[in-house]
Amino acid sequence: MHINEDTLKELRDVTKNRASWKRNIDIVAEKLSEEHSVPVKAKALWLLGEMGLKYPEEIERHVENIASYMKDEDSKLRERSVNAVGRIGRGNEKLIIPNLKILMEMRHDECENVRHAFIWACENIASTAPELFCEKLDIFYEMIGDSSEKVRIEAPEMFRVIGKRKPEYVKPYLTELEWVSKNDENPIVRIHSEGAVRITKKINEK
Repeated sequence: MHINEDTLKELRDVTKNRASWKRNIDIVAEKLSEEHSVPVKAKALWLLGEMGLKYPEEIERHVENIASYMKDEDSKLRERSVNAVGRIGRGNEKLIIPNLKILMEMRHDECENVRHAFIWACENIASTAPELFCEKLDIFYEMIGDSSEKVRIEAPEMFRVIGKRKPEYVKPYLTELEWVSKNDENPIVRIHSEGAVRITKKINEK
């Protein structure tokens, strides 16, 4: 499909002009229609996520369409949809709860960028609604052993986010996280695991 450079420029211009975001939500959402190329849809999904963080009430009518791209055959669109759901969920978690089950399935995606986006999106939502993930931490502990380096690096960060808000749920994982922080072959995985342990213990002591 032909990439419409004019449409991409239009989206870039809107991205830069934050003051125009609220009035342009519907216009950007229209770019998810069939006739637009993958690069246009990917840019629109990213922008709608940022708009949804800032204006969750105005994005509500578009959430189902945005979330539907988590099932798209194109991995870039799945990645951007997951990212957008995360940002919108950070703005108002109630808007994404109907799609939470689908979001959780994205941890199994064949594309490492989608699995990485899954963790990042969950961190975003958990920063304001940690209770949605307190019983799901096994998932993120398992992902520390993912085949992708970038996924492994991001996974311990979820424990830092939850540990800062609901340390009692991270407490059962502290022994394992401490082991990872001393023994993992990747230095950033070690650093992120150590950070999760440190913040959880600090908040737990208060």
